[in-house]
Amino acid sequence: MSDFTSEGWGLYVALIALISIVGCGVFLKSFSTRRAAPGDKVGTTGHIWDEDLEEWNNPLPRWWMWLFYLTIVFSLGYLVLYPGLGTYQGYFNWSSRGQYESEQAHAKATYGPVFEKFMSQDIATVAANPEAREIGQRLFLNYCAQCHGSDAGGSRGFPNLRDRDWLYGGTPEMIRASIAGGRRGTMPPLGATVGSDEDVKDTAHYVLKLSGRTHDSLRAYRGKAKFDTICAACHGAQGTGNQQIGAPNLSDEVWLHGGSEAFIVETITKGRKSLMPEHKAFLDEGKIHLLAAYIYGLSAAPAKP
Repeated sequence: MSDFTSEGWGLYVALIALISIVGCGVFLKSFSTRRAAPGDKVGTTGHIWDEDLEEWNNPLPRWWMWLFYLTIVFSLGYLVLYPGLGTYQGYFNWSSRGQYESEQAHAKATYGPVFEKFMSQDIATVAANPEAREIGQRLFLNYCAQCHGSDAGGSRGFPNLRDRDWLYGGTPEMIRASIAGGRRGTMPPLGATVGSDEDVKDTAHYVLKLSGRTHDSLRAYRGKAKFDTICAACHGAQGTGNQQIGAPNLSDEVWLHGGSEAFIVETITKGRKSLMPEHKAFLDEGKIHLLAAYIYGLSAAPAKP
């Protein structure tokens, strides 16, 4: 692969680009200089359609020809000013990365003072500020709504950020840590460990019982032993979960991957994997601070019926 990164390829690309442009000019010249005198018979290109419809070999109209010449001149001018000839960066030394960094620097100079003002306040205080909430909402729509929804209501596999159910804790510090560092949730497949399909279904009905949902009492009774032996290590003896490791609470009505018998059986059998990507790589501290404050404000607000 090192052969494709040598400087020779830059020269090759530059020659191909220049030869192509010059070739277009030569080709255009050859088809626009020959003009038939009045009374001369104009030849054809040899193309015939519908038995007698022939294509005359007339030169291009002058206005069309000059329009093509203008595009050639524009192309040469563009290649002098901007990158396009192999490794040559152009007179302006423009690059997409340079433009991005310039725009980032301009944005930081323009909006930096706004973020610094809120950075001096704690997240709970920022969450109560109308201006901060408006900025935080825009950040949320740009970076979070794709997974959690524009209303932060979540969907299957993506947590609802408006309720008070948190896998890793809903304090301002934990929300900030989740945004900055991301989260990896893994429940291993336990079907073989639990036992037969009937054992898995029994365990699922015990989980349904924990959350107060309709269940088979006999199956739940049989599934309790399996739960206490295998599942309680992460979810607790009462199924209330463990925020230290992100194990969900199984005794409430909040279900990330579905709370029906079929979904619970699937979760036990196949396991689950969830990924919240870290945002510190492309969001600075000020944006993370405001984003955390906005999300904290959503969950700290009075619950809606």
